[in-house]
Formats: sequence, C-alpha cells, structure tokens
Amino acid sequence: MGMSDPAVTFPAPARIPYPGGCVLEPGPYALDYLLKWRADVTVAGTHHPDTPVYPLLRALLADPAAHGLSRADAEAARDRFLDLAGQALSAEGGQRAWLEREFR
Repeated sequence: MGMSDPAVTFPAPARIPYPGGCVLEPGPYALDYLLKWRADVTVAGTHHPDTPVYPLLRALLADPAAHGLSRADAEAARDRFLDLAGQALSAEGGQRAWLEREFR
C-alpha cells in the first residue's frame, strides 16, 4: 500500500453483542457500545493496545500535531470510524448520524 497507508488504523467493530431483553433499544445500546468500544489502534506508528477508540479519536482531532498527525489524518481516522462503526450501528437499527453528532 505504501504512501496510502492511513496514519491511524484500527479494525472494524465486530457485530455488537446486544444482550437483548429490556436493557435498552438495540440502536441506543449499540451507540453506547461503540462509544466505549476498545480495539488495538496504531497512531502514526505508535501501537495503542486495547484502547477505547472513540475517546482516542476525539483526542487526535483536538490536537493532531501532539500525536504526530495532520488535521487531514485525524479527520480521515474519524471518517473511517464513522464508516465502520456506522455500519455496525445501522445493523442494530441505529443511525450513523448519531455517531456524527458525538464528534460535534
């Protein structure tokens, strides 16, 4: 891949383990799950094992340079999270827009 490698990498969230029952509606439960979802994240070559992805992305967006990233790198990571997590959220009846709102 070379030059096109993203500066921030993380896996796609697995299917959300919705417990069922009357915990919460699947959509809101999925949103809550994704905002706390942990994964192995690499930021500009630095490995962050088992890290909450959403809070890390917020930190990258707040100060990309502190993490060795450009603004575009941080925004690309956010967009990738919105794509991947948005698909997982949609599968549970949620909406990608809910995730987008969390980044505002």
